[in-house]
Amino acid sequence: MEIIPAIDIIDGKCVRLTKGDYAQQKIYNENPVEVAKEFEAAGIKRLHMVDLDGAKAGKIVNLKVLEAVASQTNLVIDFGGGVKKISDISDIITAGAAIVTIGSLAVKHPEILEEWLLEFGPDKFLIGADVLDRKIKISGWLVDGGIDIDTFIGKMLALGVRNIFCTDISKDGAMQGPSIDLYKDIMNMHTEIKLIASGGVSNFHDVIELKEIGCSGAIIGKAIYEGTVTLKELSLINQ
Repeated sequence: MEIIPAIDIIDGKCVRLTKGDYAQQKIYNENPVEVAKEFEAAGIKRLHMVDLDGAKAGKIVNLKVLEAVASQTNLVIDFGGGVKKISDISDIITAGAAIVTIGSLAVKHPEILEEWLLEFGPDKFLIGADVLDRKIKISGWLVDGGIDIDTFIGKMLALGVRNIFCTDISKDGAMQGPSIDLYKDIMNMHTEIKLIASGGVSNFHDVIELKEIGCSGAIIGKAIYEGTVTLKELSLINQ
């Protein structure tokens, strides 16, 4: 299982929200590059970067932060938040990300995503499924997507997408453990999926449990920043 630390960006700073609430944000570092370098020094290979300003605004806002992190580390970065047009894909890749994260657009305009998949290939994309009570939420988790998680994943798999991360919004930043039952259900129903868990990890035991149920990766944020799981512990998973 791949360990994927998260850097969420607001105003160019590394922050975390609680349950997707922009009013409940905590700044952990003014300089995301410093954070990324710490991850890399600990043996981490991947990084999940979210432009929270972009997700809310519906357009990319913090591309320069991506450029700075990509130019000063060798991390394999996936970046998303506010991706709306094909030029955004090129801009993100040019800025140094290896993978583009798509969330809201995949829900609202799967036909556009299909065009992008044909243009760039499915391996260039990581699809985000953000759920609350098994219903998809979009636009920075602020809007009901009008579709349930199983139907959405079925549509993505039909398009040739295999790499999908699922965030249970009720768990994100709450430090109460990940949605193990939800992830088991998804992987049982969609056996070809490469599911990355996101949200809720509070300690090393949670990470082990996600590995044991078969998740291909785990995106971890607040637990790292709050010190309830250490980078040294996480480096053991990647060995």
